[in-house]
Amino acid sequence: MNIKIINKSKHEIPAYETKGSAGMDLRANLEKSIILKPLDRVIVKTGLFIALPLGFEAQVRPRSGLAAKKGITVLNAPGTIDSDYRGEIGVILVNISNEEFHIKDGERIAQLVIAKHEQITWTEVEKLIETERNTGGFGSTGI
Repeated sequence: MNIKIINKSKHEIPAYETKGSAGMDLRANLEKSIILKPLDRVIVKTGLFIALPLGFEAQVRPRSGLAAKKGITVLNAPGTIDSDYRGEIGVILVNISNEEFHIKDGERIAQLVIAKHEQITWTEVEKLIETERNTGGFGSTGI
C-alpha cells in the first residue's frame, strides 16, 4: 500500500526497522528539548502529515523500550489518526516515572501502526443473544 506523506521535520520519514515490524518509529521534531517532569504530559509534534485511504487508521502506540526503561508512554494509547485528518501528527506523551525525562529533537517517541478498520451501523434490540460467558467481565474468567 502506498500512502502520501509530507515531511516538514528535519528527520527521515518513518520506516520499518525489520522485515516483521508492524510499527514505524515516530521522532520528535523540536526546536529545543522538552523536560517532561514526573506525571506531566505534553503533545510532541513530529513534522509529519499523512493522507490515509478511507477504511484505514494510523495508531500511535508507545515504544516498549521507552515505557519499560524510562516510564514514558503514550497517554491515549493507542491514539487514532483518522483517514480524514490532515493535520500534523502529534504524540501525547506522559511521564509515569519518578524522574524527569528529556525529550530531544529526533528522539524516537512512539510507533505508528497502519490498520484497516470497518464502520458499522447499529441495530437497536430489546435483548442480546446469551452466551456461555454472558455478562461476566473484569476478571470473571480468572486473574
